[in-house]
Amino acid sequence: MSRESEAADRTEGTDRRSLLKGTAGAAILGMSGLEAGARASETAKPGAAVKNGRIQQSIVHWCFEKYWPIDEFIKSAKGLGISSIELLPVKYFPQLKEAGLTNAIGQIDMGTDPPFVKGFNNPKHWDQVMKATREAIDACAEYGYKNVICFTGYKEDVPADVGAENCVKGFKQIVGHAEKKEITLCLEMLNSRVSTHPMKGHPGYQGDHTDYCIDIIKRVGSPSLKLLFDIYHVQIMDGDIITRLRQNKEYLGHVHTAGNPGRGELDETQEIYYPPIMKALLEIGYQGHVGQEFIPTRDPMEGLRQAVALCDV
Repeated sequence: MSRESEAADRTEGTDRRSLLKGTAGAAILGMSGLEAGARASETAKPGAAVKNGRIQQSIVHWCFEKYWPIDEFIKSAKGLGISSIELLPVKYFPQLKEAGLTNAIGQIDMGTDPPFVKGFNNPKHWDQVMKATREAIDACAEYGYKNVICFTGYKEDVPADVGAENCVKGFKQIVGHAEKKEITLCLEMLNSRVSTHPMKGHPGYQGDHTDYCIDIIKRVGSPSLKLLFDIYHVQIMDGDIITRLRQNKEYLGHVHTAGNPGRGELDETQEIYYPPIMKALLEIGYQGHVGQEFIPTRDPMEGLRQAVALCDV
């Protein structure tokens, strides 16, 4: 690609980013599904981006759902050599199963609420959170999917120590059901620093440090509660990505990627270099999926192909 083409791509990406009106469920971008589907099909022609396959990769649904209807999504994933589409609404499970793909981690449905706002840290939300988590566990178990996402929730008026204690008590009420269904709950640590976009950062989120979440997991003491290690969020709040992966290897349930700053593509414009991180995952024996969870700023398939190839160490 020429420098002029790259510059045009970046200008186009900036224009699209200016149209983002991020919601809890999706990055809203100025391109129709049909246009994006056609572009995805064109970009997918060179063949699979996965060559080595030592890292199992997944595409996170919310980042790309405005580009591709589910049939194009499945086609794109299979064309890249990816085995999973994750955080997928339950209504798409039959199509995913029929296509021979998996859902590496299941979403919880909190109705009109973003799933990360109300969590286990506040007992006043437990009825809603427990119901949503139980339903997600049951739905994933029915289809043979192994992980379900979970959150501490936002602080509201709950002190950090009380929030952690509430999380421990709350998780102990649901983790037995997860064990019975052979499901792992994956507690996601989210950054609370970035306030420019509702899906790039979460000011007020209580579980905003790796150690805080790991402490909760250890205190619950179940193999069915582990950490969702989101590299983008951890980089912003804690850094030391590879060291933290090695320190917490027995508690890793799932991994997410994105470029920082900006939660964009895994390209030369951002500060995280992913190949050694992927190699560290292999060294510590991580066998789960790595979910590509970046918000596209340019052609979505082009960015996804680049990210998948970069992580395919």
